[in-house]
Amino acid sequence: MSQIISFSADQSFLSSLDSLMNSAGYQNRSRFLRDAALHFSEVKQRGELMNMNDEIIIEGHIIVHYEHKTGQKLMVSRSGEVEVAGYHHTSRLGHSCHSCVDVIHMKGQASEIRKIHDKLQNTPNVEKVSFIIAPMKNYDCC
Repeated sequence: MSQIISFSADQSFLSSLDSLMNSAGYQNRSRFLRDAALHFSEVKQRGELMNMNDEIIIEGHIIVHYEHKTGQKLMVSRSGEVEVAGYHHTSRLGHSCHSCVDVIHMKGQASEIRKIHDKLQNTPNVEKVSFIIAPMKNYDCC
């Protein structure tokens, strides 16, 4: 059941908030503020991948954009503390038949995921590597 939370804000703040909300693609202030609060809380608690505590166990997706070359494979498999739960490869994106995206769902220590991120970032023909961390949960589901 939803509950209402309200707060007062001056017109300048509301204009800035609405501008941020619109540029982020939101049409609803409540959802924008909810997602912003959750994101802020997670960053404050865990940090971003590049500066979080080495031993923290995290789960998320590494997304790799690269230009496909003959014989090139970016396969990432279980190594040390990292468990790969899924791997998806897509090729021929947009107007280029050489653009590829790999999405790797993984779980492991932040230090190990950073190593994989850095290795992929320094691989020839890789254009961009991002890590999207899964939301924090205060319970174990399984």
